[in-house]
Amino acid sequence: MISKEEYTITVFTEDQVGLLNRIAIMFSRRKINIESLNTSPTEIEGIHRFTIVINLTEEVVKNLCRQIEKQVEVLKAYYNTNDEIVWQEMALYKVSTDEIAEKVKVERLLRQYGAKAVVIRKDYTVFETTGHREETQKLLKFLEPYGLIEFVRSARVAIIKSSSGFHEKLKEFERAAPSTKVINNEYLGKPGDVSEL
Repeated sequence: MISKEEYTITVFTEDQVGLLNRIAIMFSRRKINIESLNTSPTEIEGIHRFTIVINLTEEVVKNLCRQIEKQVEVLKAYYNTNDEIVWQEMALYKVSTDEIAEKVKVERLLRQYGAKAVVIRKDYTVFETTGHREETQKLLKFLEPYGLIEFVRSARVAIIKSSSGFHEKLKEFERAAPSTKVINNEYLGKPGDVSEL
């Protein structure tokens, strides 16, 4: 049996209304659960980046990237394992100021979990930390007994480790039309297909 693995799909697109909905439909039609979804501008004006985290087999992920690339506004879709990317998530924790000040050595807490206080009020304090899911989860478990009011974690942001020259590659995507030339695009991660733009 082929085992599932966590993959991060990175999709570079033109900035178009409705594209997120069309991409989301591709996942829902295939009954694929999205673990995390983030969209943001890139370093090139008018080009956006989707970062999508899913748990699937590599073959399914590869086929999914090919389908995503068929969208007119999509420039390229890549997929990577966690070892091939640098990634972080941000978390915010809202706790009762009285509870946390009375029962916890706050300075030690901040150092231990790499957190910082971003809001301190009489009724509540908000802590912020960044890291992998396991790291942000540890602080959540610690704070639960101490008047935890609210918790939120962001979607993943990720950079492909071997992506030197990607800025220039995106500029090429803007200028060029697709060709049928086959390439081995090693430095960008695994593309959804092997046709060079």
